[in-house]
Amino acid sequence: MTDLKELYEVVKKRNANDTEFLQAVEEVFESLNVIAQVHPEKLDDDVLTRIVEPERQILFRVPWVDDNGKTQVNRGYRIEFNSAIGPYKGGLRFHPSVNVSIIKFLGFEQIFKNALTTLPMGGGKGGSDFDPKGKSDGEVMRFCQSFMTELARHIGPNTDIPAGDIGVGGREIGYLFGQYKRIRNEFSGVLTGKGLTYGGSLIRTEATGYGLCYFTQALLKDNGTSFEGKTVAISGSGNVAIYACEKATQLGAKVVTMSDSNGFIYDPEGIDLALVKDIKEVRRGRIKEYVEAKPNATYTEGARPWSIKCDIALPCATQNELDLDDAKALVANGVFAVCEGANMPTTPDAIHYLMNNGVFYAPGKASNAGGVACSGLEMSQNAQHLSWTAEEVDEKLEGIMVNIFNTCRDTAKEYGHEKEYVVGANIASFLKVAEAMKAQGTV
Repeated sequence: MTDLKELYEVVKKRNANDTEFLQAVEEVFESLNVIAQVHPEKLDDDVLTRIVEPERQILFRVPWVDDNGKTQVNRGYRIEFNSAIGPYKGGLRFHPSVNVSIIKFLGFEQIFKNALTTLPMGGGKGGSDFDPKGKSDGEVMRFCQSFMTELARHIGPNTDIPAGDIGVGGREIGYLFGQYKRIRNEFSGVLTGKGLTYGGSLIRTEATGYGLCYFTQALLKDNGTSFEGKTVAISGSGNVAIYACEKATQLGAKVVTMSDSNGFIYDPEGIDLALVKDIKEVRRGRIKEYVEAKPNATYTEGARPWSIKCDIALPCATQNELDLDDAKALVANGVFAVCEGANMPTTPDAIHYLMNNGVFYAPGKASNAGGVACSGLEMSQNAQHLSWTAEEVDEKLEGIMVNIFNTCRDTAKEYGHEKEYVVGANIASFLKVAEAMKAQGTV
């Protein structure tokens, strides 16, 4: 059996500047140490040394022409991390912060997240440091067409199926899909998150937020409670946050906060989601505009919402947004559960503090898997040339999320770490991928 500490040092040396990636590896290895103590024979040397190294890393130039006729150049990335249980599957992120470390961390997380869904999907991730904010539709289209011109040679419906992520919504997916179709002369399920008129799935837009709440509801139910009558703090105001707010409200909770990169709003009467949708989806404005229409609400510049008293916290914005001080504030205010809607939004010391203080913590690879689960359902519909109803997709999504919770709960208990859902998530997903890798030999 490989010494995990020694292997981590090797990974650290090889990826010295990839902070986010190293954080993700360390979190998984922390759980794998539990296997080492209980079933060391399940930690295969060959698998461990391979699983931390991407199968393929693609970096490319993306030249495009802005509305002033000037050529701009961005960097494009696609990291195809692991295909042991299916074709690479994972989103594209367009944001100025995108770099190799962030894409590698997201791709590594995606391996385990996809394994938990039980659908045949490997792990990958991609994106660019292009910022769609403030760009015209024409500029976004030209960028997407240039991006896909290079990416098209690396992807396909049975090879690598990208989707959306931060900065990549329906508009961007449409432009990307159109360019792929033009280049390859085929209409296929090469992208998920497509529009309903050209092969998309109902509920896909809502899936990550809805799925987060289905997972959280299963956790709450297993611990003798529910969303009913609870106060919920949510960060973010993109798709995940909006639809987590919608579903939590439907399940009887009162959501009191939302945020963007500038600050957060607090509405003690409960978030008016129709207003948030108008600001973010129609006007493409900032969350602070909310208080102009809601005099009882407050806006706090340059802060995150974790100081607000709540029963349930759902971080849905970005990585490392909930740190140790935030965790202390949540615990002091009596928080019951923290379930992640974003990828790795909670720092390691914050996770430990929450769990050490009796807070139920759900890692994003489990609780936010609803988006990729619905993408898998979209792939199934495309392959069968079918379109399921919203009710059918929603029912399947809820079933998948409840099953993910049960898997995390049961695996954690089996390995002597009852209620530690992060341990259950990491061990269950790792063992599935490891078994597939061993069966396929050294590839």
